[in-house]
Amino acid sequence: MKFFAINGSPRKDANTAQVLNKALEGVKSVISDCEVEVINLYELNFTGCKSCFACKKIGGAHYGMCPLNDELNPKLKELVQCDGIILGSPIYFGDLTGEMRSFLERLMFPHLVYDTDSTVISPKKMPIGLFLTMNVTEEIADDKNFDYKYIFSKLESILERIFKKPYTKYVYNTYQFSDYSKYESSAFDENEKAKYKEEQFPKDLEDSFNIGVKIANDAMK
Repeated sequence: MKFFAINGSPRKDANTAQVLNKALEGVKSVISDCEVEVINLYELNFTGCKSCFACKKIGGAHYGMCPLNDELNPKLKELVQCDGIILGSPIYFGDLTGEMRSFLERLMFPHLVYDTDSTVISPKKMPIGLFLTMNVTEEIADDKNFDYKYIFSKLESILERIFKKPYTKYVYNTYQFSDYSKYESSAFDENEKAKYKEEQFPKDLEDSFNIGVKIANDAMK
């Protein structure tokens, strides 16, 4: 069995990467002999969907598949046949990073059929994890004036339609700098940020591990 973690952050060892790795630990705790792989999107040379519609051409060689020939394409072929995918992205301007959005366009669009039944032709209904890390507090994310949860719910709905209902974890109020004094960051209280990280982030990691356990158990059903 094989599971992938997709890191939509430009950082390979920061908050998003840490929760993804902890989720993979959870998977391995259940299926010790499974294969796991982390894909760091910012290391790949690829674009989002180019609207060529080759994936929807009747009788076409690429029906249901993305034809774009770049560094992401070989990974897409593996991903649609794997046993579980764990997605992770920081939140920029209230939404996913550009790399993660481009990745999801390429991953999901070929599986949506333009017929009257809105058919989905994804090869496997695999378990999905979704980890979203953000600088804002939970109170801001819950505020309807900012629409964070509405944006996230749309993504979760699409993932559920194509794969399965995702196991979702929101990580709030993230610690962004190793030294806040080096950056203009007067909007934040570094001591409060540090205290929140010390108290909350270990719980976030534990939740991430437990989601990995659920994904592994789901994959074995």
